[in-house]
Amino acid sequence: MRKFIQERINPNIKHLQKSATLAINDRSRELINAGKTVWKFGLGQSPFPVPTPVVEALKLHAHEKDYLPVEGLRELREAVSEFCRVKEGIHAHPDNILIGPGSKELLFLLQLAFQGTLIVPSPCWVSYMPQAHIIGKKIQISHTHFEEKWRLSPARLQQICEQELNHDNASLLVLNYPGNPDGDTYSVPELQQIAEIARQYNLVILSDEIYGQLHHKGEHVSIARFYPEGTILSSGISKWCGAGGWRLGTFIFPPDLKPLRQAMAVIASETYTSVSTPIQCAAVSAFRGGMEIERYLFNCRRILAILGREIYHTLTANQIKLHPPTGAFYLFIDFSHYAEPLAEQGITTSTDLCDRLLQETGVAILPGAAFGRPPEELTARLAYVNFDGNEALLAAEQVAPYDPLPGDFTRQWCAPVITGIEHLIAWVNAL
Repeated sequence: MRKFIQERINPNIKHLQKSATLAINDRSRELINAGKTVWKFGLGQSPFPVPTPVVEALKLHAHEKDYLPVEGLRELREAVSEFCRVKEGIHAHPDNILIGPGSKELLFLLQLAFQGTLIVPSPCWVSYMPQAHIIGKKIQISHTHFEEKWRLSPARLQQICEQELNHDNASLLVLNYPGNPDGDTYSVPELQQIAEIARQYNLVILSDEIYGQLHHKGEHVSIARFYPEGTILSSGISKWCGAGGWRLGTFIFPPDLKPLRQAMAVIASETYTSVSTPIQCAAVSAFRGGMEIERYLFNCRRILAILGREIYHTLTANQIKLHPPTGAFYLFIDFSHYAEPLAEQGITTSTDLCDRLLQETGVAILPGAAFGRPPEELTARLAYVNFDGNEALLAAEQVAPYDPLPGDFTRQWCAPVITGIEHLIAWVNAL
């Protein structure tokens, strides 16, 4: 029976493995349960608690049990619309908003509904391409470089559109910024140029801005401002609101893409039906915001900013290449300086590197290969989230908004991250 079933597994899925981010979390948990110390820099889960008003709203609505419309609770879509207007300067009608059980699920529905090539800059979030493989979609990968800050340049996009696309077919360009795995963002001029190229070639853009509210200076700008007619804006409450396990994502569509939104709603109606009712009710309070939410976001940002900068300076001082982060809680690090001593240890791929690092030091990071990079490239993603976000927030709240966090803040309140980085540095220096 096993062989019979194995032969009937969809060939698009046969060679895929569990998402790398979830797999590293499982492996870390196994090691911890076995008594090992693990510095968990693998899974990109917000270290911060869900804001208290949002938790209280969930308690208040825990008794709600009725199915909601497949598009989402009307009150929530109105709150998302207003949030988008205030934060992004984008006017989105509630009817053009779709609520899903996480933006990951909405992205899968989008790829299923949209016929055309997927354009993905690499490095990219681990699930964009596997989802496309599952569906059998054509993928156009654009490998970026350290010198480009791992960003898709307008010139490269122009080249792809001119030379590498079949213009008889539609194309879906995925942009993610602040980026996972790199923690960097696009400048306004870059966004404007990309928008103009997208308009010229009639591209649909999926702008994954799930980390937008975690721009370290609170200065995120959506490309939907410059290409409103062709941009789907993806977000949710997993990152900026610390509610990854609640599974609630949002897609905001322009009016011109109504047929695509309707097609996704049809698929949703035949799959997940609707998002959990208590979760949607609680999310209303998150998107409505208020002073407590704003204070929460301000302190999350300044904690991540000071911690990211400190790690950046520590790693660069030890010949590990990376760019300073501008948002989120990721660093995409390059060990190429150590290629020769690593090779002498039998380490020639990013997967070898991360496996050996975890085995010998307990430091868990994800290989660049998981993010669409060539296997032999010695890159990795480090998520600097292994600290008690609640305690750090309480400490940050004691510092006036106009004062910087003290110099010893990270060592006092983000100590596991600092210690894990010290273990990583000791390992490379001992090669």
